[in-house]
Amino acid sequence: MIKLHKLIATFFGIGYVGKGGGTVASVVLCLIWLIIPEKAFTITFQIFLATVVCVAGVWSGNVVDKVWGKDSSKVVIDEVAGMIVTLIFLPVTLQYVLTGLVLFRFFDIAKPLFIKKMEALPKGWGVMADDVLAGLYAHALLMVIVECKLF
Repeated sequence: MIKLHKLIATFFGIGYVGKGGGTVASVVLCLIWLIIPEKAFTITFQIFLATVVCVAGVWSGNVVDKVWGKDSSKVVIDEVAGMIVTLIFLPVTLQYVLTGLVLFRFFDIAKPLFIKKMEALPKGWGVMADDVLAGLYAHALLMVIVECKLF
């Protein structure tokens, strides 16, 4: 069972790349986001995907926390969840996906506006919550860009 948790937590092994694994996982999610067929990319599908990734991330984060320690760099499922939150409900265009990637990585790395405090939550909750909040901030800014038709 621990192998399943490691597979989920590392987003199918991406977490093992070492430094920059979170960025690699974010980029991979962006590529997946861009290639999902538009017909399948319904709001229901997006909500389902976000829910499954967040639940699986907390669940696996709780387990691997005991093995790898608190918020190990190998755990990148949180970045995947944060990117999904960033991009959810928005038009799928290369410009918006790339802008979302930059905004999410900024908030995830800088950790302003209570994001850092989310890490204090226990185990998998702390691992996931800071990235989900970073994704919410990035999503809000991306919504402004889309609504104001800045590009």
